[in-house]
Amino acid sequence: MPVAAPSDGDGWKPDPQHPRRRPPWIKVRAPGGDEYEKVQGLMRSKSLHTVCEEAQCPNIAECWGRGTATFLMMGDTCTRSCGFCDIKTGRPSPLDWAEPNRVAEAVRAMNLRHVVITSVNRDERADGGAPIFAMVIKRIRQVQPGCSIEVLIPDFKGSEAALKIVMDAQPEILNHNVETVPRLFKKVQPQD
Repeated sequence: MPVAAPSDGDGWKPDPQHPRRRPPWIKVRAPGGDEYEKVQGLMRSKSLHTVCEEAQCPNIAECWGRGTATFLMMGDTCTRSCGFCDIKTGRPSPLDWAEPNRVAEAVRAMNLRHVVITSVNRDERADGGAPIFAMVIKRIRQVQPGCSIEVLIPDFKGSEAALKIVMDAQPEILNHNVETVPRLFKKVQPQD
């Protein structure tokens, strides 16, 4: 009669005869390849930031390897220090008003049919940087007609005027992450 292997506490018992393999979708590939290097070179040449790099996303090889990226606007430094985010925090550089043009040029160079654009929080500005979102939406429409635009916006500290600036530019998709439930806000976003 076979002896049962000890449980690991979750009810799963290791079986040396039949080791469990990770499914292919859970394995993280090392960054590299022609398409990856093309995206990386484009981001460097246009001085652009991506969530992929700044937030140290483990899926960077998959996305960049397919020739796509999530653009991070308004610099690489956030004015908040949320416990769940890897983007650096501190006093950001002044807004770069030419950045929307460079993002639009990158979208055209990548021949994207759908683009996702997000940003750091810019709490030092009353408008939260909303005009930058409006500018990039309009510029992408000029240089890459037919490309759907998804913006993942910050909370703009509740400013309805800032939200209106973005909405007036008419992105196809407007998103906002609710990072946690209200009772935990103070724990993960102590500055709010």
